[in-house]
Amino acid sequence: MKLLYKPVSILVSVLGGMLATTVFKKVWKAVSGEEEAPSPTDIRHGFGEVLVAAALQGAIFSLVRAAVNRGAAEGTRRLTGYWPGEDSQAGQAKQEASAEKRT
Repeated sequence: MKLLYKPVSILVSVLGGMLATTVFKKVWKAVSGEEEAPSPTDIRHGFGEVLVAAALQGAIFSLVRAAVNRGAAEGTRRLTGYWPGEDSQAGQAKQEASAEKRT
């Protein structure tokens, strides 16, 4: 089952990256009024502005990544009954034990 989840996970990660880029650009434009975030080597922007842009970008990317990966895992579990993340074997054993108790 994990083998089938891997391509889905890769696709979800790519789409999540695209979504995070779009969200960051919109947030940065709303916050700064500029179209593009400053590059770390751009002399026109101060050190603080570069660090704020990097921190904001990192936070947005982490949030979107966690949301899309968790959503893909939840969707996989709903469709297949298999949890693709950590403790998948422990979770599966727990589900099987629970199913045996009901019968």
